[in-house]
Amino acid sequence: MRTFLLAAIIMVVAIPIKARSQAQPPPRPARLGLCAACHGETGHAVLPGAPNLAGQQLAYLRDALSQYRDGRRDVPVMRAAIGPLNRAELDALARWYSAQAAPPQEHP
Repeated sequence: MRTFLLAAIIMVVAIPIKARSQAQPPPRPARLGLCAACHGETGHAVLPGAPNLAGQQLAYLRDALSQYRDGRRDVPVMRAAIGPLNRAELDALARWYSAQAAPPQEHP
């Protein structure tokens, strides 16, 4: 019984700590300006035709950014914008945009 009580106390203490650590937004990337010009600082596109990045899956954003940089996605403006970025910088951008709140869905 004491073991169960001790385990329950640990769970009650540990769960809020874990939730708080996951709720911390990633730091603002140093290279955000490259993306924000078209996609907005919070991932809500500011240019017509530019996709919203806010709330996209982290793995998807990482892969897409790598493909643009490596030329597997042939979009010259994207390649020019992120070509000089290293993997850590691309990762920071992907983390930032995936952590942003997705724009509200428009209903026709």
